Amino acid sequence: METDELTEPERRVWEAFPRGEEVVLPADGERTVRARVLRALLLRAPAEEGEIPALRLRGARITGDFDLRSGVVTAPVALADCVFERTVLLHGAELRQLTLRGCRMPQLWATTLRVDGVLRLNDCRITGPVRLGGARIGGALFLDRAVLGPLPNAGDRPPQEARAVLRLDHATIGEDLRASGLTVHGQARLDGLAVTGLIRFADARFLQPGGTALQADSVSVGTNLCARRLHAEGRVNLRGATVPGQLDFTGARLTHPGGVALRASSCTVGELWMRDTRITAGVVNLRRTRCETLAAEPGVWPQQVRLDGLVYTTLAPTLPAAERLEVLGRDGDGYVPFAYEQLTAAYRHIGDDAAARTVQLAKQRRHRTTLPLYGRLWGHLQDATVGYGFRPMRAAGWLAGLLLLGTLAFGLHPPRPLKADEAPGFNAFAYALDLLLPIIDFGQEKAYAPQGWYQWLAYLLIVAGWVLATTFVAGVNRAVSRP
Repeated sequence: METDELTEPERRVWEAFPRGEEVVLPADGERTVRARVLRALLLRAPAEEGEIPALRLRGARITGDFDLRSGVVTAPVALADCVFERTVLLHGAELRQLTLRGCRMPQLWATTLRVDGVLRLNDCRITGPVRLGGARIGGALFLDRAVLGPLPNAGDRPPQEARAVLRLDHATIGEDLRASGLTVHGQARLDGLAVTGLIRFADARFLQPGGTALQADSVSVGTNLCARRLHAEGRVNLRGATVPGQLDFTGARLTHPGGVALRASSCTVGELWMRDTRITAGVVNLRRTRCETLAAEPGVWPQQVRLDGLVYTTLAPTLPAAERLEVLGRDGDGYVPFAYEQLTAAYRHIGDDAAARTVQLAKQRRHRTTLPLYGRLWGHLQDATVGYGFRPMRAAGWLAGLLLLGTLAFGLHPPRPLKADEAPGFNAFAYALDLLLPIIDFGQEKAYAPQGWYQWLAYLLIVAGWVLATTFVAGVNRAVSRP
């Protein structure tokens, strides 16, 4: 391109490029720069001896397609507060470093883009799709305070059929993904994204009511995923995510009426933080997820959860078992034995055996509701007598009460001896104890025979003794056999 074909703003850019100087175009002056001029400049990359060429431009109105598809650009590119009239095309391009700070554009198509250094899109306003699928970014990706979407005519189709506004699926980022304050009107798709450092979505907003707002299936993070104060309207899907550090939803606000608000199933996480998280509508699905620490108060959970297979070592904060048990009752799968076993293990991990027994007792009571009538009746009997073995002192109380009843009754009306000349002296206490304890024989029961309603009392003591003994042994055996 001949320099005599350039406009005044374009000439300034052309002359500043070899020295890497910034060109600032005044808001009240001529600001138009043709995209093909910038393309020719970047691909030609003129340089001056002893200088580092770079495109640094602020406040331009760029006309035409900014087309660098499959191009190789060796000079850094930094455009600030520029307005692109047409789509920015970077498919398969290779750049050293790219900064588009505070720019406005209709679309950004940059699948399989290669950037050796940092890609900055801070404060950008992009009304159409942003395609970065398969991109390879050696440094960090910045999307702080960017506003993306909504797509044209996105409201004319069902949410599940709408195209994604942001696509970072199967991209690789060598450092961090920083997107604090990002707003996405539509779906953000991050499936298979690999980030060596951290992902930061603090104060971000993902808005896709009735559909999936954040689709991040099998995302891999090197350290932490920070979603503090994140606001999502629509499903947040993190199924299969790997986060060795913190997955932090502190202060987040999630809603997806009639669906799953947060799906973080089959994840591997170091610490899952959900303090002060508010899920106003929707289900939380944490099935098969594994984490060392689960920090969540009972109040953060919605009316329905799915926790089967959730494994954790420590629960924070430390609360009475009754408060945690109420959450297990909300499981949409009904009675989930594993959830009770996991909660028991967490309390035993901190040495709170009393809370662990409380959880096990609650598990048996919940299981009882799934049994047929005879099973429920037997369960009620075990619960009332020995608390399924987790309240063994109840059996002692029942035995003491029945022993007192038998001693008083037979002490006032001693039974007749079967053989008067051979019967030992009658002892009301020993006789009642002989009836109650099936494996103990004091010789009283065999020597005396009560009559009338006292005979029925003797039968009652014998049956009660057998029931208390068997339920006590079964319950204690169940408690002792726990790991």
